[in-house]
Amino acid sequence: MTRRKEPRGLRPDEEALWRQVAHTAKPLHPHRQAKTPAPAPKTPGAAAKRPADPAPDLSGFNIGAHATPRSSHDLSPALSDRLAAQPLAMDKKTFARMKRGKLGIEGRLDLHGMTLADAQGRLNRFILDAHAAGKRLVLVITGKGRDRDEGGPIPTRRGALKHQVPQWLTSGALRAAVLQVTEAHRSHGGSGAYYVYLRRPR
Repeated sequence: MTRRKEPRGLRPDEEALWRQVAHTAKPLHPHRQAKTPAPAPKTPGAAAKRPADPAPDLSGFNIGAHATPRSSHDLSPALSDRLAAQPLAMDKKTFARMKRGKLGIEGRLDLHGMTLADAQGRLNRFILDAHAAGKRLVLVITGKGRDRDEGGPIPTRRGALKHQVPQWLTSGALRAAVLQVTEAHRSHGGSGAYYVYLRRPR
């Protein structure tokens, strides 16, 4: 769509020529009073300046003063809370004894310092072998991890293994072998280790 241009007005020489022509012309309606056109503005399109509005008083304004502070990037519940919220799949008294570190541990796996790919393979083999051997309670040590979040736009979780191991234990090939997963008692590593209670082999 073509935009219409504002009339530019007459230049002084054009206006003088127009007045000469207008004097020689005979009006069609002599009884009407001729209106003299208003002189064109010197700068085409220039608008009359109006007084500026007074500047608002911003002395008491602070950016983010009423914003709700967030303590961290991680909006999901803590890992220990998610594990505690899982439904109980084993005997309640046995679970309570396990949580207090009173059940005998029949096997241990230490995943400290491994990559995620290496750790998953080792974990799968360890759990399936323990289940086939009829073991019921094993301990998987992940460590608590180091804080590697550098404050970028995408947060980095503290302890990649610590967060991945519970997911591996309750999904895929291990789901059929694992009955319950919970954080270990502090005497066995606390939040840096997991008790894995296995199902009875069929």
